[in-house]
Amino acid sequence: MAASSKTTVVLKTVKNIVVQFCPFESNVRSTREFLVLVGSEKARSTNMNCEVMTEVKHDQSEPVVDITFMDGERLTMKGARLTSKEMLTALQSRCVAKDPQAKITAKK
Repeated sequence: MAASSKTTVVLKTVKNIVVQFCPFESNVRSTREFLVLVGSEKARSTNMNCEVMTEVKHDQSEPVVDITFMDGERLTMKGARLTSKEMLTALQSRCVAKDPQAKITAKK
């Protein structure tokens, strides 16, 4: 996996995450790795109310991660040109900006 297994995902400020991809395309690896990280039991335990949904498509569409935060703000990432680490870093930086306490928790 491209992202470090030591990285802790804190979903405290996240309302839901929708991951869309076509599994038959060659550019979905990082999106699937990101899905594994945010869908893990450890990450889900940081916010039991956060919904992680997967939409598997067969239409040759670009992989997309759509994140909705508690305050209504959305973050959309196109996974074809991003690594899972870049997507995770973008998510964590937004979460820390919204909840400074998340930074302390993520370091543990």
